[in-house]
Amino acid sequence: MALKVIGAGFGRTGTASLKLALEQLGFGPCYHMSEVLSNGGHMDLWNAAAGGSPDWDEIFKGYASTTDFPASIYWRELAEYYPDAKIILSLRDAERWFDSTQETILSRKMMAMLEGTPWRAMLRNTIDALFDGNIHDHDTLIRVFNDHTAAVKAAFGPDRLLVFEAKQGWAPLCAFLGVDVPEAEFPRVNSKEELQGMIAMLESDMGRDMMAGKGMPKAAREQVFGKE
Repeated sequence: MALKVIGAGFGRTGTASLKLALEQLGFGPCYHMSEVLSNGGHMDLWNAAAGGSPDWDEIFKGYASTTDFPASIYWRELAEYYPDAKIILSLRDAERWFDSTQETILSRKMMAMLEGTPWRAMLRNTIDALFDGNIHDHDTLIRVFNDHTAAVKAAFGPDRLLVFEAKQGWAPLCAFLGVDVPEAEFPRVNSKEELQGMIAMLESDMGRDMMAGKGMPKAAREQVFGKE
Protein backbone atom coordinates (compact mmCIF):
# COMPACT_ATOMS: atom_id res chain seq x y z
CA MET A 1 0.00 0.00 0.00
CA ALA A 2 1.47 3.38 -1.02
CA LEU A 3 0.93 6.44 1.14
CA LYS A 4 -1.91 8.62 -0.11
CA VAL A 5 -1.42 11.46 2.38
CA ILE A 6 1.82 12.72 3.94
CA GLY A 7 1.57 14.89 7.03
CA ALA A 8 4.42 17.42 7.03
CA GLY A 9 3.47 19.13 10.29
CA PHE A 10 5.54 18.83 13.46
CA GLY A 11 4.24 17.09 16.56
CA ARG A 12 1.93 19.29 18.72
CA THR A 13 0.29 20.88 15.66
CA GLY A 14 -2.85 18.79 15.92
CA THR A 15 -1.28 15.68 14.42
CA ALA A 16 -3.19 13.20 16.61
CA SER A 17 -6.49 14.83 15.68
CA LEU A 18 -5.47 14.81 12.01
CA LYS A 19 -4.60 11.11 12.28
CA LEU A 20 -8.11 10.28 13.49
CA ALA A 21 -9.68 12.58 10.90
CA LEU A 22 -7.81 10.92 8.04
CA GLU A 23 -8.82 7.50 9.28
CA GLN A 24 -12.46 8.57 9.47
CA LEU A 25 -12.22 9.83 5.88
CA GLY A 26 -10.90 6.51 4.59
CA PHE A 27 -7.20 7.34 4.50
CA GLY A 28 -6.19 4.91 7.23
CA PRO A 29 -4.51 3.35 8.92
CA CYS A 30 -2.49 6.50 9.61
CA TYR A 31 1.10 6.28 10.87
CA HIS A 32 1.92 8.45 13.91
CA MET A 33 4.59 8.46 16.61
CA SER A 34 2.30 6.08 18.52
CA GLU A 35 2.95 3.50 15.79
CA VAL A 36 6.70 3.76 16.35
CA LEU A 37 6.07 2.68 19.93
CA SER A 38 3.48 0.03 19.24
CA ASN A 39 5.25 -1.70 16.32
CA GLY A 40 8.21 -3.82 17.33
CA GLY A 41 11.37 -3.05 15.39
CA HIS A 42 10.25 0.36 14.11
CA MET A 43 12.74 2.27 16.24
CA ASP A 44 15.51 0.43 14.41
CA LEU A 45 13.89 1.32 11.09
CA TRP A 46 13.84 5.01 12.00
CA ASN A 47 17.43 4.90 13.21
CA ALA A 48 18.32 3.49 9.79
CA ALA A 49 16.34 6.25 8.08
CA ALA A 50 18.14 8.88 10.15
CA GLY A 51 21.42 7.29 9.08
CA GLY A 52 20.54 7.62 5.42
CA SER A 53 19.21 4.11 4.77
CA PRO A 54 15.41 4.38 4.91
CA ASP A 55 13.11 1.48 4.13
CA TRP A 56 9.91 3.42 3.54
CA ASP A 57 8.05 0.38 2.22
CA GLU A 58 8.70 -1.52 5.44
CA ILE A 59 7.96 1.39 7.76
CA PHE A 60 4.66 2.26 6.09
CA LYS A 61 3.56 -1.24 5.12
CA GLY A 62 -0.20 -1.39 5.58
CA TYR A 63 -0.57 2.38 6.12
CA ALA A 64 -2.32 4.82 3.80
CA SER A 65 -1.26 8.06 5.47
CA THR A 66 1.11 9.52 8.03
CA THR A 67 1.25 12.45 10.46
CA ASP A 68 3.51 13.62 13.29
CA PHE A 69 7.15 13.03 14.14
CA PRO A 70 9.32 11.35 13.04
CA ALA A 71 7.83 11.00 9.56
CA SER A 72 7.25 14.75 9.16
CA ILE A 73 11.00 15.33 9.43
CA TYR A 74 11.42 13.43 6.15
CA TRP A 75 8.66 15.16 4.21
CA ARG A 76 10.88 15.87 1.20
CA GLU A 77 12.02 12.27 0.88
CA LEU A 78 8.51 10.91 1.36
CA ALA A 79 6.99 13.34 -1.14
CA GLU A 80 9.51 12.17 -3.72
CA TYR A 81 9.10 8.49 -2.89
CA TYR A 82 5.30 8.71 -3.02
CA PRO A 83 4.78 11.18 -5.89
CA ASP A 84 1.01 10.72 -5.98
CA ALA A 85 0.53 11.44 -2.25
CA LYS A 86 -0.98 14.72 -1.15
CA ILE A 87 0.80 16.80 1.50
CA ILE A 88 -0.85 18.31 4.57
CA LEU A 89 1.08 20.86 6.61
CA SER A 90 -0.59 21.06 10.00
CA LEU A 91 0.16 24.34 11.77
CA ARG A 92 -0.48 26.42 14.87
CA ASP A 93 0.95 29.65 16.28
CA ALA A 94 4.71 29.16 16.66
CA GLU A 95 4.93 30.50 20.22
CA ARG A 96 2.02 28.37 21.41
CA TRP A 97 3.58 25.39 19.65
CA PHE A 98 6.87 25.93 21.49
CA ASP A 99 5.13 26.22 24.86
CA SER A 100 3.18 23.03 24.15
CA THR A 101 6.29 21.03 23.26
CA GLN A 102 7.99 22.04 26.49
CA GLU A 103 4.99 20.99 28.55
CA THR A 104 4.49 17.68 26.75
CA ILE A 105 6.53 15.72 24.19
CA LEU A 106 9.83 17.59 24.70
CA SER A 107 9.43 18.35 28.38
CA ARG A 108 12.36 17.77 30.70
CA LYS A 109 10.19 15.34 32.67
CA MET A 110 9.46 13.29 29.56
CA MET A 111 13.08 13.26 28.45
CA ALA A 112 14.24 12.21 31.92
CA MET A 113 11.77 9.33 31.91
CA LEU A 114 13.01 8.14 28.52
CA GLU A 115 16.71 8.47 29.29
CA GLY A 116 18.65 5.28 28.65
CA THR A 117 15.93 3.68 26.50
CA PRO A 118 16.09 2.80 22.79
CA TRP A 119 13.24 5.24 22.25
CA ARG A 120 15.34 8.12 23.59
CA ALA A 121 18.20 7.05 21.33
CA MET A 122 15.86 7.08 18.32
CA LEU A 123 14.57 10.52 19.28
CA ARG A 124 18.12 11.83 19.45
CA ASN A 125 18.74 10.60 15.92
CA THR A 126 15.57 12.18 14.56
CA ILE A 127 13.90 14.96 16.58
CA ASP A 128 16.96 16.12 18.54
CA ALA A 129 18.97 16.22 15.33
CA LEU A 130 16.28 18.33 13.67
CA PHE A 131 16.71 20.94 16.41
CA ASP A 132 20.51 20.74 16.53
CA GLY A 133 20.30 18.98 19.88
CA ASN A 134 18.71 22.04 21.52
CA ILE A 135 15.22 20.70 22.16
CA HIS A 136 14.58 23.12 25.05
CA ASP A 137 15.96 26.27 23.42
CA HIS A 138 13.25 28.73 22.46
CA ASP A 139 15.06 30.50 19.63
CA THR A 140 16.25 27.27 18.02
CA LEU A 141 12.82 25.65 18.02
CA ILE A 142 11.05 28.74 16.73
CA ARG A 143 13.63 29.17 13.96
CA VAL A 144 13.40 25.54 12.83
CA PHE A 145 9.59 25.61 13.01
CA ASN A 146 9.35 28.76 10.87
CA ASP A 147 12.01 27.59 8.40
CA HIS A 148 10.21 24.25 8.05
CA THR A 149 6.89 25.97 7.42
CA ALA A 150 8.39 28.20 4.75
CA ALA A 151 10.18 25.31 3.04
CA VAL A 152 7.08 23.12 2.80
CA LYS A 153 4.97 25.99 1.49
CA ALA A 154 7.58 26.76 -1.16
CA ALA A 155 7.93 23.16 -2.30
CA PHE A 156 4.40 22.44 -3.50
CA GLY A 157 1.52 24.08 -5.28
CA PRO A 158 -2.06 24.18 -3.97
CA ASP A 159 -2.98 21.10 -5.98
CA ARG A 160 -0.68 18.99 -3.79
CA LEU A 161 -0.38 20.96 -0.52
CA LEU A 162 -2.96 21.90 2.11
CA VAL A 163 -1.88 24.21 4.93
CA PHE A 164 -4.23 23.23 7.72
CA GLU A 165 -5.10 24.12 11.31
CA ALA A 166 -7.26 21.71 13.28
CA LYS A 167 -9.55 24.57 14.34
CA GLN A 168 -10.65 24.82 10.68
CA GLY A 169 -12.44 21.49 10.99
CA TRP A 170 -13.60 19.23 8.21
CA ALA A 171 -14.37 21.62 5.35
CA PRO A 172 -10.91 22.46 3.94
CA LEU A 173 -9.58 18.97 4.62
CA CYS A 174 -12.46 17.23 2.83
CA ALA A 175 -12.39 19.66 -0.09
CA PHE A 176 -8.66 19.05 -0.53
CA LEU A 177 -9.02 15.27 -0.39
CA GLY A 178 -12.16 15.20 -2.52
CA VAL A 179 -14.40 13.46 0.03
CA ASP A 180 -17.69 14.26 1.71
CA VAL A 181 -17.81 16.03 5.07
CA PRO A 182 -18.76 13.55 7.84
CA GLU A 183 -21.66 14.18 10.14
CA ALA A 184 -19.47 13.55 13.19
CA GLU A 185 -17.58 16.42 14.79
CA PHE A 186 -13.94 16.89 13.87
CA PRO A 187 -11.82 14.90 16.38
CA ARG A 188 -10.07 16.83 19.14
CA VAL A 189 -7.50 14.73 20.98
CA ASN A 190 -4.04 14.72 22.53
CA SER A 191 -4.61 17.33 25.21
CA LYS A 192 -2.10 17.81 28.00
CA GLU A 193 -4.32 15.72 30.26
CA GLU A 194 -4.38 12.83 27.79
CA LEU A 195 -0.60 13.03 27.51
CA GLN A 196 -0.33 12.59 31.27
CA GLY A 197 -2.28 9.35 30.83
CA MET A 198 0.23 8.26 28.21
CA ILE A 199 3.09 8.95 30.63
CA ALA A 200 1.40 6.74 33.21
CA MET A 201 1.08 3.99 30.61
CA LEU A 202 4.75 4.26 29.68
CA GLU A 203 5.66 3.77 33.33
CA SER A 204 3.92 0.36 33.27
CA ASP A 205 5.63 -2.93 32.33
CA MET A 206 4.06 -2.78 28.85
CA GLY A 207 5.22 0.80 28.44
CA ARG A 208 8.77 -0.09 29.36
CA ASP A 209 8.72 -2.85 26.74
CA MET A 210 7.44 -0.36 24.18
CA MET A 211 10.20 2.14 24.99
CA ALA A 212 12.66 -0.72 24.51
CA GLY A 213 11.41 -1.15 20.94
CA LYS A 214 9.51 -4.38 21.55
CA GLY A 215 6.18 -2.96 20.44
CA MET A 216 2.74 -3.62 21.90
CA PRO A 217 1.24 -7.09 22.42
CA LYS A 218 -1.32 -8.06 19.77
CA ALA A 219 -4.24 -8.12 22.22
CA ALA A 220 -3.39 -4.65 23.47
CA ARG A 221 -2.99 -3.34 19.92
CA GLU A 222 -6.43 -4.67 18.99
CA GLN A 223 -7.94 -3.01 22.06
CA VAL A 224 -6.39 0.36 21.23
CA PHE A 225 -6.41 0.33 17.41
CA GLY A 226 -8.97 -2.33 16.53
CA LYS A 227 -8.37 -5.60 14.69
CA GLU A 228 -6.09 -5.38 11.66
